[in-house]
Amino acid sequence: MWPDRRLLDLFKIDVPIVQAPMAGVQDVDVMIGAAEGGALGSLPCAMISAEKAREQVNIFRQRISAPLNMNFFCHTPVDADAAREAGWRKRLEAYYKELGLDPGMTVQAANRAPFDAQMCELVEELKPEVVSFHFGLPDKALLKRVKAAGSIVIGSATIVKEAVWLEQNGADAIIAQGAEAGGHRGMFLTQNIASQPGTMSLVPQVVDAVKVPVIAAGGIADGRGIAAAFALGAAGVQIGTAYLRTPESKVSALGQAALAAAADDATVITNVMTGRPARGVMNRVMREVGPVSPDAPAFPHAATAFAPLKGAAEKLGRVDFTNLWAGQSVALGRQIGAADLTRALAAEALDRLRGLSG
Repeated sequence: MWPDRRLLDLFKIDVPIVQAPMAGVQDVDVMIGAAEGGALGSLPCAMISAEKAREQVNIFRQRISAPLNMNFFCHTPVDADAAREAGWRKRLEAYYKELGLDPGMTVQAANRAPFDAQMCELVEELKPEVVSFHFGLPDKALLKRVKAAGSIVIGSATIVKEAVWLEQNGADAIIAQGAEAGGHRGMFLTQNIASQPGTMSLVPQVVDAVKVPVIAAGGIADGRGIAAAFALGAAGVQIGTAYLRTPESKVSALGQAALAAAADDATVITNVMTGRPARGVMNRVMREVGPVSPDAPAFPHAATAFAPLKGAAEKLGRVDFTNLWAGQSVALGRQIGAADLTRALAAEALDRLRGLSG
């Protein structure tokens, strides 16, 4: 039925869809729904503790017998720069005052933890079928332990050079993340946001450059996009934004309203919210301070100052300081359950593929 079965056979899934890990807006419920529909469910672990990750994986395995993916960040941590932090707080001072907040108030530091020995021990304990990494791969010793635990390793590439590096350093499959994709860019061998290729350009070039299966990501939110990915040589797709409006997602009511109102031109790539390039629905601070600002502290420290602003604005019914990561196909989102969405995406894609082959 599917023109390329490599991903199905590698992950032992029924449909060639990876539900994208979306830190902060999803938990095990989205994973379970995606898995019930035949896709690979993914758990974002960069913003949760090892204990929480263990709990989520255990819930998944209690409720469904299916493979799962645990996702981790691999950035190199950078200590907060006091002078830059002060400058950033000064840049945002007017917003604090507007909302009746003390610009000098103490705020808990933002947490986006990279994969480390503790999380590696958790992988060895839980033995997830798949482990995916963003911003490159962990050091060789940790990666060797992940593979020894029996996990398949996948990584994200935003340019061909990154895809080749991932394959050379042990990735079993590669996510080709086009510029249309929501969330943080997986960039690790480039810092040039302006030259990030789109999915239609990136996927065939990555397919030509590597031997491992390629997973297309970015701007894919319906069966037409999935069929197009196969036409470009991909063995499957990763989809995140389409799951944001499912009842299983943890996006707030305010966020859901913003997503429902978003059009094709609603998203931008910004570094303002966290210090690293990411695509999301344009909000007030992205528009007025960015979308890209040289003043933003290094990842993830830019996010620290937004916590009180986000909370205060949301109490007033506004998402002025809320990061709603979403891709360019956000307007194609649907308000149906994650399992039904997954089944619909697969059925639509197969209909398209049959039409192309017919």
